[in-house]
Amino acid sequence: MAGLPPPEIFKAYDIRGLYGEEIDGDVAELIGRAFARVLSGLSGKPVSELRIGSGHDMRLSAPELSARYREGLLAEGAHVIDIEQVGSEMLYFLVGSRELDGGLMCTASHNPKAYTGVKLVREGAIALSGDTGIQDIRRTIESGELGSPESSDSAPAPARGTLEVLNIYEEFQAAALRFIDADAVREAFRTSPPKVIADGGNGMAGPMAGPLLDLLDLDLVETYWTPDGNFPDHEPNPLLPENRRLIIERVRDSGADLGIAWDGDADRCFFIDDSGAFVDGDFLTALLAEALLRKRPDPTRPEAILYDVRASRAVADTVTRAGGIPYVNRVGHAFFKTRMRAEGSLFGGEVSGHYYFRDFYCADSGTIPALLVLELLAHEGKRLSELLAPYHARYFISGEINSEVSDPLAKMEEIAARYSDARQERLDGISIDYEDWHFNVRSSNTEPLLRLCLESLVSPEDMERRRDEVLSLIRS
Repeated sequence: MAGLPPPEIFKAYDIRGLYGEEIDGDVAELIGRAFARVLSGLSGKPVSELRIGSGHDMRLSAPELSARYREGLLAEGAHVIDIEQVGSEMLYFLVGSRELDGGLMCTASHNPKAYTGVKLVREGAIALSGDTGIQDIRRTIESGELGSPESSDSAPAPARGTLEVLNIYEEFQAAALRFIDADAVREAFRTSPPKVIADGGNGMAGPMAGPLLDLLDLDLVETYWTPDGNFPDHEPNPLLPENRRLIIERVRDSGADLGIAWDGDADRCFFIDDSGAFVDGDFLTALLAEALLRKRPDPTRPEAILYDVRASRAVADTVTRAGGIPYVNRVGHAFFKTRMRAEGSLFGGEVSGHYYFRDFYCADSGTIPALLVLELLAHEGKRLSELLAPYHARYFISGEINSEVSDPLAKMEEIAARYSDARQERLDGISIDYEDWHFNVRSSNTEPLLRLCLESLVSPEDMERRRDEVLSLIRS
């Protein structure tokens, strides 16, 4: 491709586009160089003093593009610590544990094979967002001050940066394992190890989380466990029903106790209970929050827990009952990580399957939730469906429903007027709250869509009636 990269690749939480058409090697090098300069401004250090982590996932284009991102960082004079092929959370761990100035992960997360991109963090593994950093990278490239990789127009860095290559798998896995009492889990499972179907989606879960699951002496059935950027079995996005159909069938057909599926870069994991039902992210947030609050050293000290605007009231109710303080937050990992630091939050969870941990640099992880759920099953001596039953009996949720609209902002004002007697919040989209039902409507960051999440505390039928009423207004 020639010319400047399309502005659409610079998104709210990362940079992402089609390999070759929107992001190629030249664009990658420009992004690397611009990231170094933006990071310099954010940190208040000259680029020559920056220490930046680098990693990539298993996508077919990742080795080439990761080398070009790295070249851009080195050309600007930064010291680069490359951990090569890893899951995204391992890059976050590197930045946090080594106190680096930032990090760049070459990944397109859960997107199909044709996509590529980068996730970018600053010191403390704090994510760059469209508001802070990502659009600055776009503007730096579009200003022309970098020239192009082949151009003589760009001013050379005073001195080329240096490269260090590390393998941090063992160090990362040891840190993740400290979140649970592995000996107690093994002892609880000693006479009857649970059968667990693990679906790595041919992403990074196999090499990253696999050795930790092996340590727990499970009856583990590994599926799509080898990283393969061709994704020969299914796309690495378990949020889509078609991509989790196989694991659901295997859990049901084999009588397994649990299914765990990861997305491509393995920083999100999703659960299938012993009945073969997909576990909603807000209910999983409630379970994990309660488990972590129970483990806190000082039970008299209240701990902050974050949840997103789409979530079931089950989260706030459970956190309050367990002695925590619930805080509602905007959707998006950049906003969660920043708010967690501000509140000193122990834990945060999003409906979309991102789970954040204070003791993991406030970063999201797909490894730690898997370990915690297994520990929870061992501690409680119950099936996951039994632990979820109280939530299913009280909280009736719609899931996220998308509707295409021509003017999302105008439609949200219609909603505000229609439900003017309710308590309303504008933290992220619009949230409408009544005593026994509530909903949130948000705009998509990239498409002319409104996303509805609704809950009733009355009955499934009441949820469906309320859901259809709000959808009728949205789609009118």
